[in-house]
Amino acid sequence: MPDSSDIGWLLHDVKTIAVVGLSADPSRPSHQVAAYLQSEGFRIVPVNPNLRSVLGVEAFPSLLEIPEPIQIDLVNVFRRPEAVLPVAEEAIKIGARGIWMQEGVIHPVAAQLARKAGLWVVMDRCLMVEHHQYVSRSL
Repeated sequence: MPDSSDIGWLLHDVKTIAVVGLSADPSRPSHQVAAYLQSEGFRIVPVNPNLRSVLGVEAFPSLLEIPEPIQIDLVNVFRRPEAVLPVAEEAIKIGARGIWMQEGVIHPVAAQLARKAGLWVVMDRCLMVEHHQYVSRSL
């Protein structure tokens, strides 16, 4: 199973990303990262109970409310560390393949739970920065 030491493999294998905590405010990092990923061809699934849509895509209140035909490869977390454990539990329940906690988001218990369930975990790293570096190395 890949881990954070093989970011390139992870990013190459991901197609659909649920962004938990995605903001409609273009000045927020979650919006900027999701917009970047969308522009790079990833399917973005916004997860925010306060939004109906963002970036032209329907938003869902939780990972558990994403319709079953949508298979989430990666759960990208823009939440405070204390809110991550329930997100990890939902990621496991929906059959996500991985969970990515953005810079500053560190929750070792959630990471351990996700790994034990077979998900790969990246913690305290920016998905946009890592993807940009991966693409730059691939050229």
